[in-house]
Amino acid sequence: MSENKENLLPPAPVSLGEAFKYWLKLGFISFGGPAGQISMMHQELVEKRRWISEHRYLHALNYCMLLPGPEAIQLAIYISWLMHGVRGAIVAGVLFFLPAFVLLSLLAGLYLNYGNLPAVQGVFYIIKPAVVAVVLFAAWRIGSRALRNEVLWGMAALAFFGILYFKIAFPWIVLAAAILGAIGGKFLPGKFKSGGGHGSAGKEYGPAIIDDDTPPPAHARFTWVRLVIIVGAFVLVWLGAMLALQGVPDLYNMGEFFTKAAFLTIGGAYAVLPYVYQGGVEHFGWLTGPQMMDGLALGETTPGPLIMIVTWVGYLGGVAKDAFGGNAIAGGLAGAAVATFFTFLPSFMFILAGGPVVEATRGEIKFSAPLTGITAAVVGVIVNLAVFFAWHSFWPQGTAEAPFSGTFEWLPVVIAIASFVALWKYKADIMKVIGVCALLGLIYSQFM
Repeated sequence: MSENKENLLPPAPVSLGEAFKYWLKLGFISFGGPAGQISMMHQELVEKRRWISEHRYLHALNYCMLLPGPEAIQLAIYISWLMHGVRGAIVAGVLFFLPAFVLLSLLAGLYLNYGNLPAVQGVFYIIKPAVVAVVLFAAWRIGSRALRNEVLWGMAALAFFGILYFKIAFPWIVLAAAILGAIGGKFLPGKFKSGGGHGSAGKEYGPAIIDDDTPPPAHARFTWVRLVIIVGAFVLVWLGAMLALQGVPDLYNMGEFFTKAAFLTIGGAYAVLPYVYQGGVEHFGWLTGPQMMDGLALGETTPGPLIMIVTWVGYLGGVAKDAFGGNAIAGGLAGAAVATFFTFLPSFMFILAGGPVVEATRGEIKFSAPLTGITAAVVGVIVNLAVFFAWHSFWPQGTAEAPFSGTFEWLPVVIAIASFVALWKYKADIMKVIGVCALLGLIYSQFM
């Protein structure tokens, strides 16, 4: 009874120092991809701590789902910004990805030095087909929600064949999908109507610090002056960082490339992976296709957003291009830092400057239809990525000129099928699937 009475009162205001402890903890335990991270924050911030109400939480989440970039980290930035302003946004955002940055940089260094050991090769041999299943499952999961009619299915198919057979660059596919979505929203509005976000508040957990009727703080209200100042500040930060890299062409290219990648991350990290692959592997030669797959496998088993794969790409690219004149560790860390910084910088801008704008336009079909079109195309692009990873796993000796040369590997096919069934039918956790495959890989390495 006393607990019920206690729940009738909102919690005491939370200091930035207390919030810092929570965001740091979240950075170390944020496994499970965006769905798991969003669920963790809901359980802790809405149900237990009552920092924000269910309705306001879902409202913020809907903003983040409309924006480019990793929605889970943007949601953390948004909530912390609402509570503690710009300082809060920086604290939550940086702590969300900092542990993953340190861990992936360390793993990348170990991988480059010890990746040729039989045990390591055995682990990655079995993990790679599991990655095929993970990517295919992501396509199914997004497609089952996004492809609600034959028009959207058709757009997904066009994107798949466009990137697979005609090698159309990812940015052009996104642009074409946005244009088709805008046209479709005008002439076929029923086909491009958004799905209504993530539902409505159905549970009450007691009054929250930021409750349903709590007015937005002064720093969260939209004004044109504030918008111009914030966007201008971010542009200056970006320009300053790019100027600082001008003397190192490879790092400068990374800054430019990952800025573009950040603006294309609509539909989650899997959506931008084909673009990162095209640029990092095919265009700049920062790493190889198999190295990209190995990084994705590690990204699935470390905390933080999956888009942290850019840290891996940056580290390997910094070493491959000798960014620091013979010092591999410095070059790798520089590449990892540049890739991470330029990938996440726009996320802060989207929330600090764009949140109120998105709120004002949310629910209007002329704004949501292009995003619906992009999401449909993203499904096709992700399926193509799964096909590419499957080819690398099942025909490891294959080349672009002779894709099916060499021996067909039957064991990776079995692993891929079993992993997909575990994810799809038995709702197995991705980390557990990857972990089991890593253990099987260690056993397999003893017989290689």
